[in-house]
Amino acid sequence: MNKIKLPKFVNSRLGFFGLLTILLWVKNIAAYLTEFKLGVESFQQYLILFINPIATTIFMLSIALYVKGKKSSYITMLVIYSLMTLLLFSNIVYYREFTDFITINTMLGAGQVSSGLGETAIKLFRPYDILYWIDIIALVVLFARKKITMDERPVRARMALAITTLSIMIFSGNLFMAEVDRPELLTRTFSRDYLVKYLGINAFTVYDGVQTYQASQVRAEASPTDMDDVAKYVSNHYAAPNDDLFGIAKGKNVIYIHLESTQQFLIDYKLKDENGVEHEVMPFINSLYHDKQTFAFDNFYHQVKGGKTSDAETLMDNSLFGLNQGALMTQLGGKNTFQSAPNILEQTAGYTSAVFHGNDSTFWNRNETYKHWGYDYFFSKEYYDVNEDNSFQYGLHDKPFFQQSVKYLEQLPQPFYSKFIAVSNHFPYSEFTDDEAGFPMAQTDDETINGYFATANYLDAAVEEFFNYLKASGLYDNSVIVLYGDHFGISESRNESLAELVGKTKEDWNSYDNAQMQKVPYLIHIPGQENGGINHTYGGQVDALPTLMHLLGVDTKNYIMMGQDLLSADHDQLVAFRNGDFVSDKYTYHKGSLYDTASGNEIVTATAQQQKEVDALKEKVSAQLDASDQVNNGDLFRFYDKSGLKDLDYTKFNYKDALEQLKEAAAKAGNDNTSVIAENGGQSTEDLYVTKTYKELHGEPSASDTTK
Repeated sequence: MNKIKLPKFVNSRLGFFGLLTILLWVKNIAAYLTEFKLGVESFQQYLILFINPIATTIFMLSIALYVKGKKSSYITMLVIYSLMTLLLFSNIVYYREFTDFITINTMLGAGQVSSGLGETAIKLFRPYDILYWIDIIALVVLFARKKITMDERPVRARMALAITTLSIMIFSGNLFMAEVDRPELLTRTFSRDYLVKYLGINAFTVYDGVQTYQASQVRAEASPTDMDDVAKYVSNHYAAPNDDLFGIAKGKNVIYIHLESTQQFLIDYKLKDENGVEHEVMPFINSLYHDKQTFAFDNFYHQVKGGKTSDAETLMDNSLFGLNQGALMTQLGGKNTFQSAPNILEQTAGYTSAVFHGNDSTFWNRNETYKHWGYDYFFSKEYYDVNEDNSFQYGLHDKPFFQQSVKYLEQLPQPFYSKFIAVSNHFPYSEFTDDEAGFPMAQTDDETINGYFATANYLDAAVEEFFNYLKASGLYDNSVIVLYGDHFGISESRNESLAELVGKTKEDWNSYDNAQMQKVPYLIHIPGQENGGINHTYGGQVDALPTLMHLLGVDTKNYIMMGQDLLSADHDQLVAFRNGDFVSDKYTYHKGSLYDTASGNEIVTATAQQQKEVDALKEKVSAQLDASDQVNNGDLFRFYDKSGLKDLDYTKFNYKDALEQLKEAAAKAGNDNTSVIAENGGQSTEDLYVTKTYKELHGEPSASDTTK
């Protein structure tokens, strides 16, 4: 360090300003080329990409040039530089998991979702990430060693203004080039990839901040007439129920099983081990999928965005999309009025409702959102025996989770609407090292993909054990059991590494394949009926609630739901993604590319007729997303009274001491108590639950027998 000689210009304020500008430009370009997949296709786009970090970097750092004091000016410059580095690096880490960029709403909701993310965040770091920070450490050391000295002379105001003006001119040129290459960039709805590619991380964040502020004004300015427009759309969009199926599950319990990160390609999938032996990943769920008692859908897509699991819950319980930015549950869940499934079923059919989840109650703001959705009970981490041996960063592992949930489930008055949120099949899909180890790992260059199949197999075994309990306890025959995948397990950034495992190659992988990988399982299992089978209808999570309601005998005509009954003859064969892309039975549109859905062939130049049909589908997608956004952003349910539902009193819900509340309600009900434990003469059904480890199931008994 003592022998280091830096160029003299670094010891002037403008020279140090120039050094920071160059360093930050290098960091941005490195991230663009190595971390983000921005779809750069031409020389002009590369040129724009290389220019776009310059303007905002100069503009932000130039603020320090107006500061006259020596130390104050340098400290201001370093603080701004560090914050801009933090913004860039945060987007890098976020992109690795979500293939997306951080929005203002995401930042505002960060505190709500921070619980339990520590280990996952560490998994997202790379050893070379130190390169994004080492220069800041070096600069501090160089100042301390006086290898860089602070210039006493302030920058003249005229010079500072000239530099700021230069940054504005560069940005104007950048924006002009962007508009030439991508017309209406800021006035039409493009993906965040486009905004970052053309304008950079900093400009995107500012633009997003403006958009977020404007959205907040929507709620303040919303009026009852806005809901009239939405109600008109929903009425025109309504799909009447199938007369042969309407009400076939009337009065039955509803048991949702949330299949964390489970994609449709896992259905019937067999993984070859290193010896070429095939292992069925999800044998039990496969058996349900092919059961005539199950309505299964092989063209069912998740429709989540940044809210991921919470978006899926929003879609499944409300038939509303999540937000385009951030997560609805964290931003609006504890504020807005909703007409959710548990509330509808409680008021129309006397259902009790409960959610079971072995993680913190505050995760995704669930403890507040569920109150606004009308859930009577929420059994979160506090109700479970969670320790280092049976859990990970997202909560209790699935087998002990389902087993420990029984003592609460048996207390619920029937009929009930319940949701079990399993978590073990969650990124980073860590390999089991205890008695659950044994299912083979995939052989790819991506450890995340390699572990995905083993955790999915564990989830499958846990679900089978739960089903066995439902049958033993008598709940099975009186229940509708719905299994659904919440979102992708393997992100788009990893799909090319997955390609060979699903019969493709890295070279052939394209946007059509990425769209197909958004399929997730959706199974409605109704014991005793034989009308099921594999349905090829194209649909998404927004369609799940009206489908279930019609099977339960509740007509959705007077409710505001964005989806349609998947079993209705009137159902549109159209799936809208949150970013405006879509899949239909005829066309797939993904990230600017159009494909024939049946063949997967790209339609490079659409005919006039094809373009007309695609434009019509885009309009339908836009109308659906806009209607959902109007409801959410304007909190329009507060104005809607045509459903016949009474206003929900959120203050009546208290998720503490839920078991005691259930027992008090049982005592009050007396002989009218309809819970499983009451039907069993007051005897617990916990002993009916049988659980075995992977080694026990496959002939390798563990040291401790967990079978009861």
